[in-house]
Parts: sequence; structure tokens; C-alpha cells
Amino acid sequence: MSDTKPKLLVVEDDAGLQAQLKWAYEDFEVLVAGDRASALALLRSEAPDVVTLDLGLPPDPDGVSEGFAVLDEIMALKPDTKVIVASGHGACESALQAIAKGAYDFYQKPVDIDALGLIVRRAFQLHRLELENRRLAAKAGTEDRVLGRMITAAPEMVRVARTIERVANTNVSVMLLGASGTGKELLARGLHDASDRANGAFVAINCAAIPENLLESELFGHEKGAFTGAVKTTEGKIEQANGGTLFLDEVGDIPLQLQVKLLRFLQERVIERIGSRESIAVDTRIVCATHQDLEAMIADGRFREDLFYRLAEIVVKIPSLAERPGDATLLAKAFLNRFAKEMNPKVRGFAADALAAIDAWHWPGNVRELENRVKRAVIMADEKLVSAADLDLREPDEQTINALNLKTAREQADRKVIRHALARSEGNISSTAKMLGISRPTLYDLLKQYDLHA
Repeated sequence: MSDTKPKLLVVEDDAGLQAQLKWAYEDFEVLVAGDRASALALLRSEAPDVVTLDLGLPPDPDGVSEGFAVLDEIMALKPDTKVIVASGHGACESALQAIAKGAYDFYQKPVDIDALGLIVRRAFQLHRLELENRRLAAKAGTEDRVLGRMITAAPEMVRVARTIERVANTNVSVMLLGASGTGKELLARGLHDASDRANGAFVAINCAAIPENLLESELFGHEKGAFTGAVKTTEGKIEQANGGTLFLDEVGDIPLQLQVKLLRFLQERVIERIGSRESIAVDTRIVCATHQDLEAMIADGRFREDLFYRLAEIVVKIPSLAERPGDATLLAKAFLNRFAKEMNPKVRGFAADALAAIDAWHWPGNVRELENRVKRAVIMADEKLVSAADLDLREPDEQTINALNLKTAREQADRKVIRHALARSEGNISSTAKMLGISRPTLYDLLKQYDLHA
């Protein structure tokens, strides 16, 4: 039999009927079993999509206990299997019980080959549709990801990701500008993963979190005995990232005297550990980030202009979460799925008031605030659906529209509402149109007009 044919498992202890069914279904690869053990062995080895099951199997050929035992095990092993049961023993009651246990359909004996054939073909068709729906759902879940890790459907963030992808395989220094919690380290890691340095190390250091007197040692390393407590020679982060990428977060907090040493590395690609005069060649790409206004710091003399231009060969501005309509809902669902598995499996999703609150909140702490609120809500939730109260989100103050131009204000409002609706419905056009109270053709026109994508 060809491997391309759908597999049908016939569980029947009557040898004559086995042969009849096998002959009748030439367009399927028919597998035959006469008892529970052989049926389950074929289920495990061949994974048939559809099973016809005679409930009257040995050692209980005049009853249904063995047949129901087989049905239970099929549903436990491969719950997507379409099982069609047959019984000549109290057929109606047995059929209803089988359906309750997960069977797809039933037929009565004596067997009408043509009628059973119709049921079998319907079962195969339904199985194919369900499989395709699962594939589409899985695909939809990944289409909102950019750079492999970041979840977004906002054009503003997609443009950021595309810029990073374009520069990934160059050696230019990249500066990421954005508020705290916007995902700067995630983007830096995405740049590294998309580059030809992906097999090298990705090393991250937060320059604001390390005291000034220790930062130089962290970056450049030190020799044994270079200072009190230096009991062994230690590589710095720049050296550890040799062949890879070093991410300097909050680069604006690097003190001026250390900025000179960092500039020398960027110009000459060599470092000297503290306590050593030996120059070590290092091939490390620098990606940095800050939420500070470096140009203002340059004007105040707190940041070197020549270092800025070395670090900022490419500048990427990251929008806040409030500037990414619809992304809060997408991210919240992803966080909930992850935390529920780890911490509270009974939680299945968000209540309507929670989704509305997530949409309306201005997220001053950006993605980090959203992640923390969802984590806390999942842990504390008593019900299957997380509520706005679980998220500890109050009703937002009524916001005024700053734009004086009515047409511009209307377009901005339309874009925001459409993106929120798309995110809430996970890109389903029919659901989005219903949510917005418009027809599908009108929604398609608006998507085209505002260059939005489902």
C-alpha cells in the first residue's frame, strides 16, 4: 500500500467482515486488528487518523466492556483520532455512551458498507480540517514574532526589527534608544542571533548597576595582584565576548575617565587589563543602549562626543509600549500562557474587563511592567480567567486628543481601535469586523487605507 493513502484501522474480530471491509476501502490503507492488544499496537506504530471499532470484542464478544476499554485507551493515547463504533448489542444506548466517551460517530450491525464508507470519509475530512486549523493557529502564533523572539504586530516595532536585521551582518556599532522596559536587551540579542556572530558569545552588562570603581575591571579585566582582592587574572566582558557581541546597557552611566579607554578599544580593537601593559587584540562587536539624552549630556560635558559617534554609527529608536497599539494584548497573552504553565495551570485566559484594561492602560513601565503585572495576576488569580482586579489596573483617566486637526485625530483613533480589535481577535477578520461593528468589506478597505495588516 502507498504511504500517501490515509490510514484506517478496523478493529473487528470477525475474519469475514475484516476481509470485506479491507476490500471495500481501496482508497485507504486499511489496518486490521482483532483484539485490544493488536489494536493498540497498531495505534502506536501507525497512528491512524480514523478507527472503526466493534464494541463486541473478545474476551467479551457478547458485551461491550472490552470495546469501551479499547475506546478509552485510544482517546488517552491519541485523542484526535476519529473513532466510529459499531454494536449489535443495545445499539442505541451503547452508541450514546460511546459518543460521551469521545467517539466520533456510530453505525449499527449488520454493516451497510456504503453507509459506513460515507461516515469514514466524513471522519477523514473532519480530521484533515482540524489538523489544518491547528497548523494555521500555530502559524498565527509565530507570525507576530520578529527577530525570532520579539512579539509584535505594530508597524512601528516591525520597522525597528527590520532595521536591526539589515545591519545585523555588518560590523557597525548600534545604539538602541528607548525608555526602560521597552525590550532593548531583547533586540540586542536578536541582532546578535541574526548576525554572522551568532555562534559567538552574547555578553550583557548594565553599566548603571555596577559601582564606578568596579566597572573598569568588569569591562577590561584585571591581572592577578592588580589591586587588593585580585587573587587571580580575570577576563573582562569585552574579552569574554571575543568573536561575539557585547551589549552595554545604560552606556550613559559610564564615567568620563573610562569613556577614554572604551574609545581606544573602539578605535584600535585592543584592550589592556588592569595591572598589565600587554595589548590584547579583541574582535568584539558593541551594541549599546540608554534611556538618557546623550546629546544633552555631551553639551553638559558628561559624555564624550567622539565616543558617541563611535557607538552610534546606527541609532535605533524603540517606541514605548503605549506607542505600539495592540501589542500589550499580544504580549499579555504570551506572558499568561508561559506563567500559567509554570505557576497556576488552572488559569486559561483573560476576562473581558482585563483585556479592556490592558488596552486602555498607558504602561509607564512598558513591557517590563506588563510582564510583572501578568505574572502577579496569574499567581493570585482564583478563577480560570484573570480579571482587571487581578491585574490591579484602575480605570484610566479620560485622555484628551492633542491633535487640533480633526481628520488627523480621527485617523489616529481609527488606527488605534482597529489594531486593538485585531489583537483581541488574534487577527481574525470576521471577529474583528464584528467587534468594530462594521462589515468585512469595510474593514478590508480600512486596513488598506491605513496600511494595516491582519
